[in-house]
Amino acid sequence: MISVCMPAYNAEKYIKASIQSVLAQTNKNWELIIVDDGSEDNTYSIAQQFASINISVLSVPNKGAAAARNIAYSMAKGNFIKFMDADDLLNSEMLENQYNLAIAHPQSVISAQWGRFYKDDLNTFKLNVEECWQTLNSVEWLQSAWKNAQPMTQPGIFLIPREIIESVGTWDETLSLNDDMEFFTRVILQADKVVFSNASTLYYRSGLGSGALSATKSEEGVLSNYSSISSSIEYMLCRDKSEYTRLLCANLLQLFVYDSYLLHPKLVNKAEKKIADLGGSNLQMPSGKILQLLSRFFGWKFAKKIHNKLQKKDEKSVN
Repeated sequence: MISVCMPAYNAEKYIKASIQSVLAQTNKNWELIIVDDGSEDNTYSIAQQFASINISVLSVPNKGAAAARNIAYSMAKGNFIKFMDADDLLNSEMLENQYNLAIAHPQSVISAQWGRFYKDDLNTFKLNVEECWQTLNSVEWLQSAWKNAQPMTQPGIFLIPREIIESVGTWDETLSLNDDMEFFTRVILQADKVVFSNASTLYYRSGLGSGALSATKSEEGVLSNYSSISSSIEYMLCRDKSEYTRLLCANLLQLFVYDSYLLHPKLVNKAEKKIADLGGSNLQMPSGKILQLLSRFFGWKFAKKIHNKLQKKDEKSVN
């Protein structure tokens, strides 16, 4: 059986559609475990409407998505586990296709393709094609996923054999932002390989605004992101210390430096020291035309400061 573990927090606008995408699966040998993480809206009551033999719904005090996933996993009975967010959707053949591949490839994690859609409109859906959309051994898959320093390890993409999770442990509940990278790096390195299912699609809901966890710039979020990246790098270097892997690890840290330079200088300094120890980074700062122009004349650090001041000035003028 497949156990779908779904944490939910203030997802009243989206959770019905997410549940329905599980109900629509061609593979019917599944259970869905929904853990409402102390929502302040009607998420729990909406989920309760679907409670049945196959769908369990539990409400717990708010402790974060990682804790909610761990509770759901502790209740799961399936041989295969999928962690799915309460605002995403699965294509109807996903569980069937991934299950068949999981049976054919024991000790493997099964991945899927994914894309974004906006404003609740599936007509805006577009696949986000990645180089790692192929079958590779675990180290090669992570190398491919980390190539551009922006790995996408959205939980709903993967189907995981239960025994792999039992070997590496559950979600780190001290993490909030980017907790999926740390968890799936552990999981994937424990697997023989990652097998890609091109007939399985995750519809990733985007454009949720500043309230989305991925958009937070709080100190807690920055600390969590740094911890997740650092841990993932350590796991990877324990398996492969090649020059190429060291460069990929340095580039992950360099992107953190670019994103967090004005948010947490102490962590940025730590990251820069690690980058130097790894041999340096060749990652260019992702930027728009204005920031590129400023960087050319003033250097990226000073350009970020100028750009940030200009943004704040624009925000004030709008308000």
